[in-house]
Amino acid sequence: MSSSTDPTDSADRARDRATVIAFQGAPGAYSEAACVARYPAMTSLPCKTFSDTFAAVAGGRAGLAMIPIENSAAGRVADIHQLLPESDLHIIAEHFERVRHNLLACPGAAPTGLETVHSHVHALSQCRKLIDRLGLLPVVRVDTAGAAAEVAAAGDPTRAAIASRLAAETYGLEIVEAGIEDESHNTTRFVVLSRDPLDPGPDAGPVITSFMFECRNVPAALYKCLGGFATNGVNMTKLESYMVGGTFSATVFFAEVEGHPSDMGLGRALAELDYFSREVRIMGVYPADPYRREEVANRR
Repeated sequence: MSSSTDPTDSADRARDRATVIAFQGAPGAYSEAACVARYPAMTSLPCKTFSDTFAAVAGGRAGLAMIPIENSAAGRVADIHQLLPESDLHIIAEHFERVRHNLLACPGAAPTGLETVHSHVHALSQCRKLIDRLGLLPVVRVDTAGAAAEVAAAGDPTRAAIASRLAAETYGLEIVEAGIEDESHNTTRFVVLSRDPLDPGPDAGPVITSFMFECRNVPAALYKCLGGFATNGVNMTKLESYMVGGTFSATVFFAEVEGHPSDMGLGRALAELDYFSREVRIMGVYPADPYRREEVANRR
């Protein structure tokens, strides 16, 4: 009989963990759809909260986590930037998932007989035109997949849910109408987290570097922190701020730039940032998703 310290047993557990990807939400959530799209060979692990999702990777229950960070219609996802630095996890990839909302109902339910529609508040707000057209009463739920599960369990032909196609398949619901979102650009950007960094190297093609920094509390601190990126020709694609420690004088910034830290321009910019900041922390260096190039091409 092998003991818990058997190296073979530890290797088996490591292999098992490597095949699991955690996400926040119920089975059938849009985050699970992103997991399936990006890592079809991995097993999805639903987690109740974002904190639970981070803990699943940190604690070894999953090898990766698929975390939504922003949506083109709803903006940034709350809490993620606070959880990232506390988790000691690393961003190793990004994934853009086109959000296609669907109106789901129990098999045989008639569209004209629907009275209420259940979903996450963002999904409801993103499908306002259909809700008004059908005269439905919106009911806010914690998440889209959970709303679909409730509708399926109730078996009430007057209830509908707004959720993914995967949720319809998961809970045995019918798609009454597909693609009901008001905005055709509705896309969610996810980051993939791991316990270990995975640097693709400077020659792996377009690379994104994500980092956090805290400005010194002096006049023009942010101007000085960011000046090096401008003078070294580094394109910054994201800059967001949030308070830390419950004070109004300490602000942490989450930023993303194009390039690898070993690139001469970005290396100089980061060195200048480090000089004017209290702390700089690289959260991940990873390949840029092809969606970025497609988005730029479509705007031209």
